[in-house]
Amino acid sequence: MNLAVAAVAPAAPAGVSAAVSQAVAPLAAARSGKMSLQELMDAAQALQHAGQAEAAALLYETWLTHSTSPLRHVACFNWGTLLSAAGRAEAAEAAYQQGLAHQPGFVPAQLNLGHLLERRGDIEGALAQWRAVFEADPPATVDLRLHALNNSARLLEMQRRYPEAEALMRRSLELKAHQLDVIQHYVHIRQKQCAWPHDLTVGEVTPNQFLTGTSLLAMMGLSDDPALQLLSAQRFVNEKVPRAPALALHTQVAPTDGPRSGRIRVGYLSGDLHMHAVGLLTPELFELHDRSRFEIWGFCWTPDSPQPVFQKQRQRILHALDHLVRLGGVDDTTAAKLIAQAGIDVLVDLQGLTSGARPGILVQRPAPVQVSYLGLPGTSAVPGIDWMIADRFVMPPALLPYCTEKPIYLPHCYQVSDRQREVAPLSDPKSHRQRYGLPEDAFVFCSFNNNHKFTAEMFGAWMRIVAAVPNSVLWLLADNDTARENMLRQADAHGVARERLVFAPRVSPAEYLARFTLADLMLDTFPFNAGTTASDALWMGTPIVTRAGRTYISRMAGSLLGAVGLPDLVTDNLADYEKLAITLGRQPARVASYKRYLAEHGRSSPLFDLPQIVRDIEAQFETLALAARPAPVA
Repeated sequence: MNLAVAAVAPAAPAGVSAAVSQAVAPLAAARSGKMSLQELMDAAQALQHAGQAEAAALLYETWLTHSTSPLRHVACFNWGTLLSAAGRAEAAEAAYQQGLAHQPGFVPAQLNLGHLLERRGDIEGALAQWRAVFEADPPATVDLRLHALNNSARLLEMQRRYPEAEALMRRSLELKAHQLDVIQHYVHIRQKQCAWPHDLTVGEVTPNQFLTGTSLLAMMGLSDDPALQLLSAQRFVNEKVPRAPALALHTQVAPTDGPRSGRIRVGYLSGDLHMHAVGLLTPELFELHDRSRFEIWGFCWTPDSPQPVFQKQRQRILHALDHLVRLGGVDDTTAAKLIAQAGIDVLVDLQGLTSGARPGILVQRPAPVQVSYLGLPGTSAVPGIDWMIADRFVMPPALLPYCTEKPIYLPHCYQVSDRQREVAPLSDPKSHRQRYGLPEDAFVFCSFNNNHKFTAEMFGAWMRIVAAVPNSVLWLLADNDTARENMLRQADAHGVARERLVFAPRVSPAEYLARFTLADLMLDTFPFNAGTTASDALWMGTPIVTRAGRTYISRMAGSLLGAVGLPDLVTDNLADYEKLAITLGRQPARVASYKRYLAEHGRSSPLFDLPQIVRDIEAQFETLALAARPAPVA
């Protein structure tokens, strides 16, 4: 149920505009106190259809001032929605409150009031309004209860109050099983909490509904079946992404400075150009582009933040762009026209279908060559994305039937990274181990990936590895208290003492990088491999044991290890992964040799040869861009 949530202050009673002057007769009837509610709504609707929303709002206000109708709460609600649509939240909120004073428990007003309170930051107030709806006795209709439950769960999830959010999602699915959007959030919120199985039975939700309701991001962490990832992407595109137009926009909108010629214009499209994995990997890519051949544009809707570390990273990225076009608050069609008018030859989407993505821009084909990179390590199924930057390890021939994009193969590794990462000093590793709760003489396995990448299968493997390596600990991030407790319970179930799991707090990026030097060996996640985290570990000289599967995302760390010169740390099944990790844990001298190799040769390997990687990318872009440019007219 989509209810209006904006608001407008009431207009003055007389002389406010020409539109209001055309409502003289209805206003007079409203002042008489004899106008029925139905007559009021009919007159207000006629004014709205005539484009006179201001007059319609004034009509409701006037009627309410002079009426004693027992249905005044309905008029207050309608008045509030009109005020909302005009953008005056305080006035709309007052209208809804007035309606609730006339009729306590009037559900439509409670729902809309909750949205208004959320918008002005009153989280508890919004939750209270919606709670009153789904806890009402007698109960509201199913649709209204679902609206209140689902919005409460959404808001609680945003506040990282995961157990409360999950509980309300379960109540919602018990009321109505076939809600794919709710199933999507239910699965992913359980992943975030390391609550396994992710598809714990709820209501009458079927296994098929769990499968088809799982988002692409969640599926990437659950299965390395490329067909299932393609299915998830296609479902999202079919349900959420506008249809592609018959004609590509770049063929209809001429660049403002004439036909494409001269330097190749590369546009990077993203809302994550800040302290995000993409924003951390790409600064040198932007900086190292050859400006004699390429002109670099950024099309960005990254939100601002007052945090100094955010601002520092953001400013570095912005300084590396030749042109910045801000797309925050700009609709997709206008954004696509701005890209076409800029004459972009190659448009690089850095977001895919991740949170905040805008595939509605790409389906309009504002550039002749459109490429997916970094943001979504897998197929997006978005019409208009023709290519994906890859290497032959992450995108082998067996994977190509499950990708709607064609590969742009780089010679060594798909990933760019940043060689200017700031690292905090760690002068005394022993004292720093103590600082983080690590035993001085233990063998330290680590996994600093986000918890939603953890699976029951891999966590069970980690517990068997720790149990088999005497005097070892596993150093982990815990995104939330529920995830921490669930991991500790799994340790209990595997007979691993709780103190052998050490949880790392969130720290600054510079300290996070420095911490890698305190670990002996990183254990990768599967099927959602480490990407940026794997690059960070190898840059800091920490070797990784990974397991490579059948999908792009389950082969990322293997690609990095091959490019850095350590392909022997790549396995392709769980048994070999466990065996290798246990062997290395029992042979710390061998791990030390890997560390020496990385310290001496890692940063000079092809993995971190950023100038060469950028030249490889440019060579591919140049070929595609020139082939797509129209031939000159004779």
